Amino acid sequence: MIRFEGAALTVETPAGDRTVLEPTTLELVEQRIGIVGANGSGKSTLARMVNGLVSPTAGRVVVDGVDVARDGARVRRSVGFCFTDPAAQLVMPTCVEDVELSLRRTEKDGKRRRARALEVLERHGLGEHADVSVHALSGGQKQLLALAGVLATEPAILVADEPTTLLDLANTRRVGDLLFGLDQQLVLVTHDLDLAARCDRVIVVEDARVRYDGPAAEAIADYMASVPG
Repeated sequence: MIRFEGAALTVETPAGDRTVLEPTTLELVEQRIGIVGANGSGKSTLARMVNGLVSPTAGRVVVDGVDVARDGARVRRSVGFCFTDPAAQLVMPTCVEDVELSLRRTEKDGKRRRARALEVLERHGLGEHADVSVHALSGGQKQLLALAGVLATEPAILVADEPTTLLDLANTRRVGDLLFGLDQQLVLVTHDLDLAARCDRVIVVEDARVRYDGPAAEAIADYMASVPG
């Protein structure tokens, strides 16, 4: 279970303090949770608080009873995070080496780690690319590899921050089908309202606050009504 208990974020700027997220209280128990909103609204900040990439300056975020700010390392063992641009995550020369890197903590034996990495790649349709340079992959393949590396550690929760923004329609569908086929709880930040519509619950973030929180269809309708023009 993910709980926001008055979690808020204020940052210092040359012009003075700026509120990035107003005090927010939420309990996230649904299997598929979407977060939508305009650029700069605070939606990514909300998502990044779940695994400690961003720490609140007031209140707290608790995941399965663990305060994220106090024990972020423990939380990150159960909360995986996928970025918009897979280049932020793919750091090894080849696909199999990149997945092996994700497994280095849980699998100490090199041979078993390589075997598990190959199994992960096969599961995600990248088996034939094991020894291919990550730089030679298409955009969709890079995002699948980034997801494969995160999912290899078998997190209980996956937070995906606009994972389809840089993809074409075919790869958006492929990545979307992967995300919505997972057993893990999914927290999905997205501009793609078709993907948001597949969620059990959608949170609309506007001007650093939660504007609406409810069933997908109702939340999306509220969001659309707030978009100028």
